[in-house]
Amino acid sequence: MTTQRFTPPTKDPWKSFRGILSGTLILEMIVILLALPVVIKLTSGLTAVKIGYVLLLAAACFAGCMVVKKPWAIPAFCALQVAVIAGFAVHWGIGSVGVVFGLVWAYIVYIERDVKKRMAQGRLQGQEPISD
Repeated sequence: MTTQRFTPPTKDPWKSFRGILSGTLILEMIVILLALPVVIKLTSGLTAVKIGYVLLLAAACFAGCMVVKKPWAIPAFCALQVAVIAGFAVHWGIGSVGVVFGLVWAYIVYIERDVKKRMAQGRLQGQEPISD
């Protein structure tokens, strides 16, 4: 039994998907940076290492925008979420940002799998069966 092949969709679904990835990373960076003054104000015993950790997380979100085309990007962004969730060690506010964005990234992974499945089934706009 041979599997049926399909033409590519008329519009590249991955182009808009990369935009969603970049937008989510930038939004996460902004939220992390906006949480930092609150953490500094409310946390006693905050050290330069903890502040550096939060700034490193924000920088990693920004740097992630440069690699959204790579095949390993989404697993790397999910690993970044583990590091943000580990921000509970700094302050519960940073860890809770990680939990919220972890849910967002879980939904993004679901969307990616769904688009790949639909593309394989030829259900995207403009896809036609290829006859051999």
